[in-house]
Amino acid sequence: MLPALLAALAVQAWQHGALPLAAERVELRIEPGSSPQQVARAWAEAGVELPARLLYEGFRWSGEAARIRAGSYAIARGTTGAELLGKMVRGEEELATVRIGEGWTVRQMRAALAAAEALRPDTAALDEAALMAALGAPGQPAEGRFFPDTYPYSRGSADLDVLRRAYRAMQQALAEAWAARAPDLPLRSADEALILASIVEKETGQPADRGRVAGVFVNRLRIGMRLQTDPTVIYGLGPAFDGNLRRRDLETDTPWNTYTRAGLPPTPIALPGREALRAAVQPEATPALYFVARGDGSSEFSADLDAHNRAVRRFQLAPTASRPASIPPASSAPRP
Repeated sequence: MLPALLAALAVQAWQHGALPLAAERVELRIEPGSSPQQVARAWAEAGVELPARLLYEGFRWSGEAARIRAGSYAIARGTTGAELLGKMVRGEEELATVRIGEGWTVRQMRAALAAAEALRPDTAALDEAALMAALGAPGQPAEGRFFPDTYPYSRGSADLDVLRRAYRAMQQALAEAWAARAPDLPLRSADEALILASIVEKETGQPADRGRVAGVFVNRLRIGMRLQTDPTVIYGLGPAFDGNLRRRDLETDTPWNTYTRAGLPPTPIALPGREALRAAVQPEATPALYFVARGDGSSEFSADLDAHNRAVRRFQLAPTASRPASIPPASSAPRP
């Protein structure tokens, strides 16, 4: 009788008194399927300076041991045993976040994931083909297939989990955009809409210009005019691009060079956001066939070549222009 009473008093003290910790903060990831005994032992090993048996008895006496959830948890000094148990029962995980940016390439996205705090790099050794196979999409190009957003995750979880969520989010966003597309678009599939959206994302400095930029490209596709957009050339150059786009680059044929090839490139060139997807399928009605950067992030749009050439002289060939005068701006010199 006395041992049971002492045990009850010890558990009561554990529940309402501050847990002794080895550091100011103690973190633990509980894996799915862990038993209450294993959870107690893991906390003791992580830095809760109590016998694992006493921790387990506290869980058991509460009557809620079976409700402990897997996840990543953290406690600070002053936390009681009851508060620790409540966190685990409610699933109040300690989450980190990673941001995937609009206009990023898959390579940039994977670099961000590799640098993310406490994210297990399970896909680090996979090339893009193997990555897509792991996501259940074998043979599908990886570029453009992940939705830009900020993703929370449990510390210690796998990067593949984040990638799977980003992939499914893009599938859903693309399906919604394609279902709401304008009639008579010169696009044959949702995949083509994704490709166009990626170009719009890279060509737009001001959000207000997205619809009109998309309108220019849709106008060109309708009449069989080459898109002639610099970001596709840069993407095709890959690691060989040194930050300085030269005339010879525009003339170097790759599958993504829209100066040398008609129509859309074979894959997206970046990760488009929701607004770029919407612009691609609901482009602004415009007579423009050309646009040129003004230097402040916005674009000047023109319906004919003469007006466009005047805009180029004004915004691109001025002495203060940052772009070399020998390089024609995106969508500047139409070719049949």
